[in-house]
Order: sequence, then structure tokens, then C-alpha cells
Amino acid sequence: MKRFSETINVRELLRPIGQMIAFSLGGGAVLSLVVVLLALLLDQTAVGQNLQARYSVSLVTYTLANLPQVLIDGLTIGFVYAAIALGYTMVYGVLEFINFAHSEIFAVGAFVGVEILIALKNAGILSAASLGVAYLILLLALLAGMTASGFLAVAVERIAYRPLRGAPRLVPLISAIGVSFFLQDIIRLVESLTTGQFNRIIPTFGNFDERLIFGQLPLGATTVVLGVQIKSLIVILVAVIMLVGLNYLVNATKIGKAIRAVAQDRPTASLMGIDVNRIISITFLIGGTLGGAAGVLYALKFTRIDPFVGFFPGLKAFTAAVLGGIGNLTGALLGGIVLGLLETFAGAFMSAFTMGAAGAEYKDIFAFGILILVLIFRPNGLMGENVSQKA
Repeated sequence: MKRFSETINVRELLRPIGQMIAFSLGGGAVLSLVVVLLALLLDQTAVGQNLQARYSVSLVTYTLANLPQVLIDGLTIGFVYAAIALGYTMVYGVLEFINFAHSEIFAVGAFVGVEILIALKNAGILSAASLGVAYLILLLALLAGMTASGFLAVAVERIAYRPLRGAPRLVPLISAIGVSFFLQDIIRLVESLTTGQFNRIIPTFGNFDERLIFGQLPLGATTVVLGVQIKSLIVILVAVIMLVGLNYLVNATKIGKAIRAVAQDRPTASLMGIDVNRIISITFLIGGTLGGAAGVLYALKFTRIDPFVGFFPGLKAFTAAVLGGIGNLTGALLGGIVLGLLETFAGAFMSAFTMGAAGAEYKDIFAFGILILVLIFRPNGLMGENVSQKA
């Protein structure tokens, strides 16, 4: 055990797990308190009376009964946002520019994973797969999406960003936007030539759609069934493993030390013998790999993808990175969890609190409203920025 602790930095391995638990519990507790207080304030008003007439239950009871499921759903999408946000924050930490093409790298990973699963389904392999084999097939799709997105990110850096490294910051930013549109159209072209379909549905196999039930709560004449889909647990578990692994890589390995050195001062790092180009390529590889994994997880969770699937998740992940503190890995984790919880809470309770005037379709305004507020009142994000600004 002593030799293991000397080889593996156990503290760095466990620290992000504690942070995830703290952020999840803290964010969930604060938002739960806010909606419960709102329910108490509105219970005796027209809002409460309207809900009483519709469901024969008080607004407070309705809120309390739905809270556990809302928390589970919020954490699931929050970890997906966090995994995507880490790709943004990794690149910004080293090069100090926003890689807007990261959302399309996410989409490429989703398409590669889903197309492999569709091919296996057409070959009759998925239908004949046992439960254990189904999980191995999902792992194969996940690894394929990660590999494709990782190498694509490296190629994008080499072709579109490296020649512009000494240019003003606006130039590589415009290049990133151009790469984003280019990759969108490449996905559309490839899909039109190979399948003739832009919308792809992930095949149903294994037990991923099954729901684990862990309780029931009465809600007027009906009962709220509390549970979580197995695929939601897979999303959370894989995202946690990726976040823990990335934190360990950056903070407790030689490659991580080189990445931090390049982020701090590229010329000095080069003088100390660090191959700056190689480290930047590794950074893009890591960020792209995380984006590809997040794409496959997103497809597993929401089942349907299209060539523009990366736009909104990418924009919200960017919001999460800014919310937590762009350039800060812990901040990206915090921002993703908080944004996922906020969005899910808004989608679940906005209709009840506005008497149906604003439903779940308005939840996206929270992502962009939060981005504006953070940029106005705290540009460095909730946890500040972990990279020094260069003169």
C-alpha cells in the first residue's frame, strides 16, 4: 500500500471526487432551497390555486415530490456539460483563445460512435449480444468516438491554428469559427454520401433504457415514481472517470507539469527543454478525446443526433466554462454541474410557477442569461482564472 501511494498521488486522485460531491450537494441544496421558498411564497396565490385545480395538490407538495428526480436529471446533463467544458478550458489554458470548433469535434465523436452501433445492428450483432457483450460494444463505440475526435482535434490545431499562433487573437478566433462551419458541412456531406440521412438514432440494445426504481411519492390522485435510467448512471460514471483522470494527468504527471509550464510561459518552457508544439498537440488530443466521449454519452442519453448536434451543447459547455472560470479545470466542473442543475430546475418548475405561460422550452434562456450576468459582474468566473495573462 505504501509503494502504491508513493507511485500514485492518491490525494490528486481523490480530490476531484470530493469536489464533485461538494459541488453536486451544494448546488442541489441551494437550488432546492430557492424553489421550495418560491413554492411557499406562491402557494396561497393564484399560482398555487391554479396548480391545486389542475393536480389537486398544493404547490409545495408538487415541488417537494419532483425535487429528487429533477436533481438526478440535472446532475446527468451537468456532467455532460462539464466533460465538454473541459475541452474548452484545456485549450484556453494553454493558448488563451476559445476553440469554437470544439462543439463540432464533439459532434464527430457522437456520429462515429452512433454509426458504429448502427453498423453492428445492421449486421445482426446487437440483437444477439448478451448483457456483458452489450457493455463491451458500448465501450467500443465510446473508444472509437474518442479516438476520432482526438485525432481530428490534433489535425485542426496543426492545420488551422498553429500557422496563426503569432497572429492577433482575433485571427485564430475567426479561424476557429470557420473550422466549426467547415466540420458541420463535412458531417452533412459524409452522411449524405453514405447514408442519405442527417438525423441518426442510436440503436436500442442492452438494458441501457431500463429504469432503476428507488421510491414512490404520492402526488394528489397520482404517484410520482422516482428512478434513474441505467444509461444516465453510465453517463455520470464515465464523466466522473474522465474528470478524475484528467485532473490527475494535469496535476500529478510529467506531461501535466509540462502542460502547466507551457500555459504559464511558452518561451521559458521552450528554453527549459519542453517541446511546446508537442505539448500543445497533446492538449488538443486530450480535449478532443474528452469531447468525443461526451458526444457518444450525449447520443446515448438523448438518442438522436444531427450534424448540428454540437451547437447547443457546445454553447452551454462554453457557458459552463465561463461560469466556473475559463482556464480552470475545477471551475469547468463546477460550471457544468451548476448549469445542468439550473437548466433542469427551470425546465421542471417554470411552467408551474408561471401558470403555464413559460414552459420547459424556455429553459435555454438560463444558459445565455447566466453567461451575460457572469461576464458583467464576474468576468473571471466563480473560481477565477488559473492562467496568467500575458502582457
